[in-house]
Amino acid sequence: METYYIVLVGILFILAFSDLIVGVSNDAVNFLNSAIGSKAGSFNTIMIFAALGILFGAVFSSGMMEVARKGIFHPQNFYFSEIMLVFLAVMLADIILLDLFNTFGMPTSTTVSIVFELLGAAVGMALIKIYNQPDHLSLGEYINTAKALAIISGILLSVVVSLISGAIVQYFVRMVFTFNYEETLKRYGAIWGAISFSGIVYFILIKGVKGASFMTKEMKDMILDDWLSIIGISFVVFLVLFYILQKVLKVNILKVIVLVGTFALATAFASNDLVNFIGVPMAAYHSFQFYAASGQPADSFLMGDLVGKVSTETWMLLISGLVMVLTLRFSRKARSVTETEVNLGRQEEGYERFGSNLFARVVVQSVVNGHRALSQLVPSGINNAIASRFLPKRVNAESMEGGEVPHFDLLRASVNILMAAILISYGTSMHLPLSTTYVTFMVAMGTSLSDRAWGRESAVYRVSGVLAVIGGWFFTALFAFSLAFIILNATYFGGKFAVFGIIALAIFFIFQTHFLHKKREAKKDKLFKEAQEIGKISNEKLIERSKNTIHSFMSEFDRLVQETLENLSKENRKGLRNTYGDFLDLNEITKNKKDHVSKVIDKLSDDALESGYHYVQSMDYLREMAHSVRHIVEPSLAHLENSHKPLIVAQNEDLHNLSGIVDAFVANANQHLESGDSPSFSELSDLKTKALKEIAKARKRQIKRIKSNEVGTRNSMLYFELLTELKNFILFGYSLVKSHDRLVRSSQGFVFEDEME
Repeated sequence: METYYIVLVGILFILAFSDLIVGVSNDAVNFLNSAIGSKAGSFNTIMIFAALGILFGAVFSSGMMEVARKGIFHPQNFYFSEIMLVFLAVMLADIILLDLFNTFGMPTSTTVSIVFELLGAAVGMALIKIYNQPDHLSLGEYINTAKALAIISGILLSVVVSLISGAIVQYFVRMVFTFNYEETLKRYGAIWGAISFSGIVYFILIKGVKGASFMTKEMKDMILDDWLSIIGISFVVFLVLFYILQKVLKVNILKVIVLVGTFALATAFASNDLVNFIGVPMAAYHSFQFYAASGQPADSFLMGDLVGKVSTETWMLLISGLVMVLTLRFSRKARSVTETEVNLGRQEEGYERFGSNLFARVVVQSVVNGHRALSQLVPSGINNAIASRFLPKRVNAESMEGGEVPHFDLLRASVNILMAAILISYGTSMHLPLSTTYVTFMVAMGTSLSDRAWGRESAVYRVSGVLAVIGGWFFTALFAFSLAFIILNATYFGGKFAVFGIIALAIFFIFQTHFLHKKREAKKDKLFKEAQEIGKISNEKLIERSKNTIHSFMSEFDRLVQETLENLSKENRKGLRNTYGDFLDLNEITKNKKDHVSKVIDKLSDDALESGYHYVQSMDYLREMAHSVRHIVEPSLAHLENSHKPLIVAQNEDLHNLSGIVDAFVANANQHLESGDSPSFSELSDLKTKALKEIAKARKRQIKRIKSNEVGTRNSMLYFELLTELKNFILFGYSLVKSHDRLVRSSQGFVFEDEME
């Protein structure tokens, strides 16, 4: 039996390192978003500061060690065999939950997840014990319910306080410095730098010193008792230092603030959050040591020894820090989570990941109406003066390193870090269970709100995104509790086979989400490819872009149409589902291309402005073709899914004939795009006319079938819709090629008299 528990301890440590990987992938957003979003340095430079912070923070042993052993449940009332199953359920649930959030790029709280997993697993075991021994102890004697309630109140408090604090501070900082802060920074930059660094020092003192394993209690007490004097002295020293850096060495002090702030937040993260993931395995390891020394059976040895103070091995913290650093550097999922927050707070408009919902629309409309009413109460002179302080500075991408514009400026990034540091420090000093994830995210959202990054063009989508993330936080608690509860019961009643079966299932799940994330990343790369292109677009580039886009998409559209009609005739549901999945991916790319038309036009060189009109028209027709394909694929799939009667032989023959014409039409269109000669366009026109005539004949034949009762209502509805959309496909395809031809000719100076068609 002892060998079994040795294996369990080993498995828990393996799970711990897996948990470290998925944990840092999610919580990296806490300390990376400000530096990455503002481009305070190159990616490698930011990683160096973050990595140093993680390694420095790894020597602190506070975090969730106490919570893992005795914060959520009372270990003295559980046997060793029961405690080990609780710890195993927690680690398995944590890996699955965090990996799921990482896959979809959603930030969540690792603190809340592990606390509610401990709660779920402990409640599960406590209920089993109560069922087996109803007269022994009550649930309240097994579970520390006060701690769970404190966590929930901390969630609500941190969300509200962080959002409001970030918004207020950013508002006044922007009022002072404006978006064109170069001149004001010369006057007040040293003061702002001293305030920021003093806040960071306060943050490190309060967050770090309490858990520093290498410091004596006397040293900690001395620092914490005299923290006000230390902060005062720090302010004076930093004021002089930043004055010298700015005036003498001509250093951009905002970059210094953001990079050092990244180090400070990474330090706190490693010391307080990521040790959560080794807290449970360490508790299991210590439990095994107590059990082995006791000589008692596993199912009769109570874990009262866990109530006392147990030190954490420094070597384990250092190894954990190294795993964190490597994950931070190489994890694509960490970048996905970071991008979610950065994009929600970015200053510029563009592709929005989240759609709108009713609640977000109500919020935005209420704020707009309230702002309009408030503006009427304030004199117009004051309104104009305030508005002038918030005019965004237009940044030329070509002047930026890497050719990319920062999502927000360094001033906002410094406020993000300063406010997150101060709020987390204050919450810790007041023993409030604030989550670093909640604080950093909501501060970033508050500062972006004050910076008017959520304009009328994007506000409803940004609000929807924030609500989705916040909803995910509350879902974290429920899902963590439920999953740990289920796993605990499965391993308890299923025995050893269930233990190893669930471990195998968790491994399989992680591999599946890895491939899903890889697929999502490939899809995202396609979506953002056009937005990431830099440099001016000449006539030649615009024509080449248009030709390649039309060629590739018309070919793909044709493939989807051919597959749909073939699978429909064969009643191949699986094949049609795969076709529909391919269409959804392609449809999103065409939508993205149309959404980014304004960015393309903005980059046109002077000689290509006349051609821009025809390019916009081409993208409109391309989008209409996508709509036609949707209305071919979706009804066909619905027809099969609902098990309606198949099309009759004559109908399939008509559609087969039309699909051949469509195929020839697309092939001819692509040939014309390559050659550009008039004869090929004439052939295209002939194919269009032929297709329209055949569709008209097919429609008449269908009317005769209806009169003779050969077909039913559902059959006719589908068939008529297919004919209509095939007709639209041909017409929009013809107009698309015609628009491209006009684009080519307009680049040669030709002006069309019927451009208002």
